[in-house]
Amino acid sequence: MATKIEKDAEERTLSTGTTTVGVVCSDGIIMASDRRATMGYFIANKDIQKIYQIDDRLSMTIAGGVGDAQALIRLMQAEASLYKFKHGKAIGVKAAAMLLSNLLHNYKFYPFYVQLLIGGVGDEKPEVFSLDALGGMTEEKYVSTGSGSPVAYGLLEEMYKEGGSIKDNLRTAAKAIAAAMKRDAATGESVDLVTVTKGGFRRYERSEVEKLLQ
Repeated sequence: MATKIEKDAEERTLSTGTTTVGVVCSDGIIMASDRRATMGYFIANKDIQKIYQIDDRLSMTIAGGVGDAQALIRLMQAEASLYKFKHGKAIGVKAAAMLLSNLLHNYKFYPFYVQLLIGGVGDEKPEVFSLDALGGMTEEKYVSTGSGSPVAYGLLEEMYKEGGSIKDNLRTAAKAIAAAMKRDAATGESVDLVTVTKGGFRRYERSEVEKLLQ
């Protein structure tokens, strides 16, 4: 039986906060996040990556328990590589989301403490899917996860341009994270910004992000 100290330590580890955003555009997708990792009220890391490249045209964001999320990232990167080796082509966005959903569902009695976004550009269209800890999956035009998501949603709902290009929505995604950083203590440090198009995965330099936020 776990002691009170062990339970308290587990609670601090699992109560990691963040804000992530995913946006579908006419020519690709945008993903954005902050770079702060917390353990309760303690800032554990000020420069942690929360947006990962899974394949050439596939990206994933993490929110929740860092260890669980990073394990899932490694699994998805391995599965994407195996799929390409076996079939001679990249895994589709929806197929990757279904694979991740099934994986999470299989562990529903001992769940991964995560909330995830996975998106990219397949053969048909740009797509973003949101997944919860039990494997629930929904396709979204714009979405936010994490403790700062209520603030981010307020800005996304006002500024998102449906059917717009990456250029039309890039500042909106960055500003949604910046707004959450001002009101959510578990969201902070800087904005990480990524786009995925048919040309591939691109992570923006901090100077480029700062210019967008001016």
